[in-house]
Amino acid sequence: MKAVNQPIMKKDAVSLVTGQPVYTEDIAPKDCLVVKALRSPHAHAWVKSVQADAAKKVPGIACIVTADDVPHTRFTIAGQTYPELSPYDKLILDKHIRYVGDPVALVAGVTEEAVDKALRIIRVEYDVLEPLLDFTKAKDNPIVVHPEEDWNPVVDVGGDNKRNLVAQAEENWGDVEGTLASSDIVIDRTYHTKQVQQSMMETFRAYSYKDMYGRLTIVSSTQVPFHVRRIVATALEIPKSQVRVIKPRIGGGFGAKQTAVMEVYPAVITHITGKPAMMIYTREESMTVSSPRHEAAVHVKVGASKDGRIRVISVESLWNAGAYGDHSPTTVTLSGHKSIPLYNQFEAFRFAYEAVYTNTIAAGAYRGYGATQGIFALESAVNELAAALQMDPVELRLKNMVRQGETMPAYFDETALSCTLDQCLLRVKDMIGWDEKYPRKVLPNGHIRSVGLSLAMQGSSISNVDVASVTIKVNDDGFYSLNIGATDMGTGCDTILAQIAAECLQCPVDNIVTYGVDTDTSPYDSGSYASSTTYLTGKAVEKTCQTLIQRMKERAALVLKPAAIEDLDFTGEAIVDVVSGKAITIKDLGNGAMCGNEIALEATESHYSPTSPPPYMAGAAEIDLDPETGHIELVDFAAVVDCGTVINPALARVQVEGGLVQGIGMALMEDVTITETGRIQQNSFMQYRIPSRMDLGSIRVEFAPSYEPNGPFGAKSIGEIVINTPSPAIADAVYNAVGVRFTDLPITAEKVYMTLKHKQ
Repeated sequence: MKAVNQPIMKKDAVSLVTGQPVYTEDIAPKDCLVVKALRSPHAHAWVKSVQADAAKKVPGIACIVTADDVPHTRFTIAGQTYPELSPYDKLILDKHIRYVGDPVALVAGVTEEAVDKALRIIRVEYDVLEPLLDFTKAKDNPIVVHPEEDWNPVVDVGGDNKRNLVAQAEENWGDVEGTLASSDIVIDRTYHTKQVQQSMMETFRAYSYKDMYGRLTIVSSTQVPFHVRRIVATALEIPKSQVRVIKPRIGGGFGAKQTAVMEVYPAVITHITGKPAMMIYTREESMTVSSPRHEAAVHVKVGASKDGRIRVISVESLWNAGAYGDHSPTTVTLSGHKSIPLYNQFEAFRFAYEAVYTNTIAAGAYRGYGATQGIFALESAVNELAAALQMDPVELRLKNMVRQGETMPAYFDETALSCTLDQCLLRVKDMIGWDEKYPRKVLPNGHIRSVGLSLAMQGSSISNVDVASVTIKVNDDGFYSLNIGATDMGTGCDTILAQIAAECLQCPVDNIVTYGVDTDTSPYDSGSYASSTTYLTGKAVEKTCQTLIQRMKERAALVLKPAAIEDLDFTGEAIVDVVSGKAITIKDLGNGAMCGNEIALEATESHYSPTSPPPYMAGAAEIDLDPETGHIELVDFAAVVDCGTVINPALARVQVEGGLVQGIGMALMEDVTITETGRIQQNSFMQYRIPSRMDLGSIRVEFAPSYEPNGPFGAKSIGEIVINTPSPAIADAVYNAVGVRFTDLPITAEKVYMTLKHKQ
């Protein structure tokens, strides 16, 4: 292959590194109104009155909008395929305040200074209520977060707003209780993971304007342009035909921008005033009123025989949805569906879950999408099982892991058509030097070196739901336009999809021009989430290329006049009649199609997948722990990934490295804490620590490719799985170092020190 499996440079690399104006704020009109929100300081309250007359008189203020001035149709800001599983529980502005930061009013003015002054002048009278902050006590609590009668679950997922339930369900396969009772050993533990922030460099931002036809246009840094169109239209009670969404380059998303956190705010200002309006979230807003990962409590039971065969797995997940149900019904399902199937030799499994409302920030989508919490819990339990059996964790996993060709009852009965998980584990074992280092060594300075490991899986798009569409056309001189609805959020999908097209069309990647998303002109795509783009949109590219080649042959036949169109062969540079030897170049074909032609040299195809092939990986950590202080230094992290065929090894490696760093942050330092009044204490990078290069030792990445028959050129996804192994691997390394099993993340030096002190 000449284009696929090649480390080709990203198409936007030069623009980005030379600081070209490519991002949302760079290209906004200079006369945009500045939009900001007045936010509640209370976690739970009713707005009794808003006194804004004096603020409206501040020079430069265009309007101040309250709950009385906006439509009252409930909607969800979760960017998901319609009908969304997330409940319609939100208003643009609501008098019922449900968390610290819920917006009370929007202020729009010609300058930031005028808006800030107006925000200081507005006076709000609240009826302050007791907040519900403990998600473990939320179900059936007397404090009801969403008592409204028009709470609208578009799809029944077991929710009940009067019980603070967003969603709930239970799935049993086999005799779970009987198998647990007859198991030789049972690990029964609850693991707790906290909120984690996506921390992308570009914060949330969007601007809006009315076009020459009076339609509302929104330019947004979003992963889901087509869903933003639906969300804004629903919220403003206007037809979708009156809304257009354009996506420029995005400065990171990691799932945060799968939620339309703020697009509706500038949109409603433009809708009311007719003027361009722009909203840019500060870092504080991005950390306190956005869509972080769900806090979770995951109760795991693993029953096994003395020889190490895992006979039964039970996973019960409790999710803190926060004030709104965005993504909760879907994220929580991955905690079991993408952890339990790692082991496939069991006799029974159970997966039960609940997601509950509280008066805290609403959680949303974050890389890993719920699998991260579930894998931390189950992989930690498997490591505990290995310790209880006095068995090497590698040996235990090799006895029980899923293998290629097996049907997975815990994964919707899908068959693992491509799986090199065993190779991933054996290779990562060698990379980390497991046999020499497991479980620990005490160094002359008193520090302890130890290792731990974990497995992970994810999916590739949402089966039978996600849709990707692609349009490719032949232009003058034979270059191609690749029009996609998928969003490149820095991952390089514009380049990867061009590589797949170039391989199909047998041309250089530079001969493929990729266009970003404009909902008026781009073919429909569900959006860049759920690890779907390379697998799903890539397959749509393949199908479209095949159709386009057929169209080019039909056009060439008018010139070459073969006996049958089957006599024509596409070589990449020309179409050749294999019988007569006559040929026409793609360049001449493209130019000739511009005159006297009835055959359009373009094609559009859509694709969905009935399966969601899991990528797999193994990760291993080596740490240096100082028992005097509790400080943990990550010495080395080795990872081996099975993502099918690697389309672009350079970009895939960067994806793995970036995801590992985020997972390491979750394991060791990222710690969102909420006060007794519901306020988030970490609202900047001064308080909220994410890993820097100085916090990491070496990170080494290799691939153990498989061939996925349903993917483009055998490819599967890679974007999300890479965040999932660090937490359980590092937690196990800490256990191997000091004999203490930490079930709460993050594992900070303070926790280790205090635990060791208490133990002594």
